[in-house]
Amino acid sequence: SMAATEQALKSDRVPGAEDAPVQSRNWETRFDQGRYPRAKLGFVLISSEQVADGDIYKLAAPGVGVHFTRVRMQPDVTVENLHAMAGDLASASSVLVPEERLDAICYVCTSGAAVIGEERCREELLRGRPAFNKDCKATTLVSCVVEGLRAVDARKIVIGTPYPDPVNTKMATFMRSRGFDVLYTEGLNLKDDTEITRVDPAFILEFARAIDHRDADAIFLSCGGFRAVDVIAEIEKAIGKPVISSNQAMAWHCQRLAGISDKIEGFGRLFQEC
Repeated sequence: SMAATEQALKSDRVPGAEDAPVQSRNWETRFDQGRYPRAKLGFVLISSEQVADGDIYKLAAPGVGVHFTRVRMQPDVTVENLHAMAGDLASASSVLVPEERLDAICYVCTSGAAVIGEERCREELLRGRPAFNKDCKATTLVSCVVEGLRAVDARKIVIGTPYPDPVNTKMATFMRSRGFDVLYTEGLNLKDDTEITRVDPAFILEFARAIDHRDADAIFLSCGGFRAVDVIAEIEKAIGKPVISSNQAMAWHCQRLAGISDKIEGFGRLFQEC
C-alpha cells in the first residue's frame, strides 16, 4: 500500500539500496487523459523557422497539444528551394509523435505550399503516417489562409509579404486561382529567412497601413516567419478591416479542423468571430 511504502522509506534501510536487482512493488497506477485531452496537432516547420512555433503555442487553446518537426530548406527563399522541400515532407511527418493519432497536421510554409501545391503537400504529409491517415486531417499554411479569408468574407484582397518578387508573383497567381481578386501585392524583397524573422512588428504595422487599398475587404500578410501576429489587432484597428496572417490563420484553422472552437482575444477578428 502507499502508506506501507511511505513507512518503509522512512526506515534506516531503503528497499532497493543494496547491490541487488531492484524489485518494485505492484503499483495500481492512476492514469488520466494526458496533458492534451482535447486535441493533438502536428506541424512540419522549415529548418530555419524561428517564429511560427512560438505563435502556435501562443494561440493554442487550453488542452490542445502542439507538436513540431522540421524539413530542411536552403536559406534563400527562391521558387527552386521552396519546391525542393516536397520530397522530404513524408519523412518529416513520420517522426511527429509516431505512436499517437494527430487530429490535424500542417506543413508550415505559406509560399512553399503555394509553389509545391496543396494536394501534393497533403498527400506527402499523410504518406508519412500510414497507420493514422484515415483519422488525421492534413493541411498547409496557405490552405489555412484561404479558409481564414473565406471565413471573414474577403473576396478582394491586398497581399503583403517579406518575399522577393518571383515568389510574390507565384503567391498572387495562387491566390487568384483560389478565387480571390488580388488588388495589389507588395513584398519587402528579403531573401534570407533570418532577416524575415527580424522584421520589427512595428514596421509590419506601418507596412500594412501603407499597402491597404480602399476597395480591399482584407489584408493578407504572408509568411510563417513574419511576426504579424504581434500587431494584427493594431492593424485591424488602424484600417478598419480584417487582417489574416499566415500563423494566425494556421492556428485558427488547425484547431477548427480538430473540433476546437475557442475564441481568443487580441489576435484579430478571425479568432473572435469565426
